[in-house]
Amino acid sequence: MAETINSIKHLASPLASQTLLDGQLTGPVAGKRPIRLLPWLQVVKIGGRAIMDRGAEAILPIVDELRKLLPEHRLLILTGAGIRARHLYGVGLDLGLPVGSLAPLAASEAGQNGHILASLLAPEGVSYIEHPTIANQLAIHLSATRAVVGSAFPPYHHHEFPGSRIPPHRADTGAFLLADAFGAAGLTIVEDVDGVYTDDPNGPDGAKAELIREAGYGEFARLEGALPFDRALLEVMANARHIERVQIVNGRVPGRLTAALRGEHVGTIIHTGARQV
Repeated sequence: MAETINSIKHLASPLASQTLLDGQLTGPVAGKRPIRLLPWLQVVKIGGRAIMDRGAEAILPIVDELRKLLPEHRLLILTGAGIRARHLYGVGLDLGLPVGSLAPLAASEAGQNGHILASLLAPEGVSYIEHPTIANQLAIHLSATRAVVGSAFPPYHHHEFPGSRIPPHRADTGAFLLADAFGAAGLTIVEDVDGVYTDDPNGPDGAKAELIREAGYGEFARLEGALPFDRALLEVMANARHIERVQIVNGRVPGRLTAALRGEHVGTIIHTGARQV
């Protein structure tokens, strides 16, 4: 009868029995760039207030442009929240709700906008999918169709960071986190302005506002006043692993989105902290 030997197999690891909070220890292991899961994917974020709130006048031209882009690209189209989210914030803050309760309420409105957009693109086989499906089954969906639609809000929800009364991680941040996690080819943010200006072009000093064609995320972080995207986006850009630049384009001008996805400079380009290896 053969002798059975029971032994424990030990796997060598530089992280064994060590704290994972030690940057000098984890740096050599985690410092390598992760593989790109979907390097052929283009992520497009459609503004809620900028586009979706404007109704057919703004939505239908974008839908037509997206429809014409389907033969060229495989797209993850993400929608943001609009004015209804601000109503939710107002009521929620008046009731004293914590930031973690406000986040999923606003995210629900971004999802509603996504359902609207997906319904208009349904004849092309485009459908709306929820966050768990985007995380686990996006590749197989994009093997069956050229595009899918989802919510741009990150699914922090009740785990949202409590440093602000308004959820800091909103649609622009969520779109960037998804694009970078998948190692996408690019991220284009569609708004109703030509890009980022030195001053609010619609404000009292709008005549002095100058378009910033291109700059790094740090330069935009030093700008005072309102930006056409979430300020938290600049924070996550600092730690980007794949997405090296993001372009903000005016979706109210026909052809801008098409040009951006073809690599043309037609808006404001923000360079992230990602570096080519």
